[in-house]
Amino acid sequence: MRVLVLGGDGFCGWPTALHLSQAGHDVTIADNLSRRFIDVELEVESLTPIRPVHERLAAWREHTGKEIRFVNLDLAREYDRVLGVLLESRPDAVVHFAEQRAAPYSMRSAKTKRYTVDNNVTGTHNLLAAIVETGLDIAVVHLGTMGVYGYGWSGSAPIPEGYLTVHVPTPEGQLEREILHPANPGSVYHMTKTLDQLLFAFYAKNDGVRVTDLHQGIVWGTQTPETAIDERLINRFDYDGDFGTVLNRFIMQAAIGHPLTVHGTGGQTRAFIHIRDTVRCIELALDDPPVRGEQVSVFNQVTETYQVRALAELVSRMTGVEIVYLPNPRKEAAENDLNVTRDRFLALGLNPTTLSEGLLEETREIGVKYASRADFSKIVAKTVWSAGMEVSPDLMR
Repeated sequence: MRVLVLGGDGFCGWPTALHLSQAGHDVTIADNLSRRFIDVELEVESLTPIRPVHERLAAWREHTGKEIRFVNLDLAREYDRVLGVLLESRPDAVVHFAEQRAAPYSMRSAKTKRYTVDNNVTGTHNLLAAIVETGLDIAVVHLGTMGVYGYGWSGSAPIPEGYLTVHVPTPEGQLEREILHPANPGSVYHMTKTLDQLLFAFYAKNDGVRVTDLHQGIVWGTQTPETAIDERLINRFDYDGDFGTVLNRFIMQAAIGHPLTVHGTGGQTRAFIHIRDTVRCIELALDDPPVRGEQVSVFNQVTETYQVRALAELVSRMTGVEIVYLPNPRKEAAENDLNVTRDRFLALGLNPTTLSEGLLEETREIGVKYASRADFSKIVAKTVWSAGMEVSPDLMR
């Protein structure tokens, strides 16, 4: 299969490109390298050393004999070039990772809010419009987020995979309809993902574009079998308050003996998935696309759910590092349930990696090994969601 991976230099895109190449697919990466420029803007690098993209690709070719092509392309700003790349490469499928992926960064300032909307929404629409203009029958696999559902859903009823059956009273009786699950974004980033799913629904209905939307949980872990072949292929590990996910921050803090920083009560429940399972889910989705004319196929790409304080307690028990509670910079409920339906990937054969299996390995092989590269001043989350909210105090040692 010919696969174009948009955002293929990033945290999820890079290991996915290698995984698909190793599986025998013909892979092209397109990326504008914006994540590398954001490192410069925030003055913090990945904990793991990331080589220039051409060195990465040369190392992959050296070890495997497989060629991955690279195109420096801005999906949101270079529509004509997007069209040209599609016509030249004629992919069977496009994997769309080319979006600003951090909720805290999207809330950092008016500038980052505008950038997130301009980049994410325009990029997604450019891709869909270009596919229609080319006339090619290309399957799209998009990395979305569980955050489109919001975190206010509670009780025993599980969050379904994308769609909800509703009953509307009419003079003739109950009218049954299936609708997209109501969106409840908690950040500008999550809002862009809810707009994405409306764009997908329209283009699937109006133009027959085949789309799979993966509502993914928080990705943890760093390495896949492919990225572990050579340090030049290593994946990103972000630990800072803007791009570092809660579990990555805990792993980093445990590695250097820094207290585990829980924001608010720690009662926020989040969904998680290991990066090894992310790349496998992408492959499964590529192997099982919707047919032309079907509605968007939605998968909840999740393997486990944890309350943040329970996650901190798990890491603390494994490592002996203490837990501290800080003011929460996010505007969210102090406690929430998260009961998630995730049957579709399990039915396709996903055998997930659990936190209890992989946490110690991740702490030792990534957190401890590269601890000397950490900038302690960047660990605590400081971006606030609304004016007037408190900024977390420094706990730097």
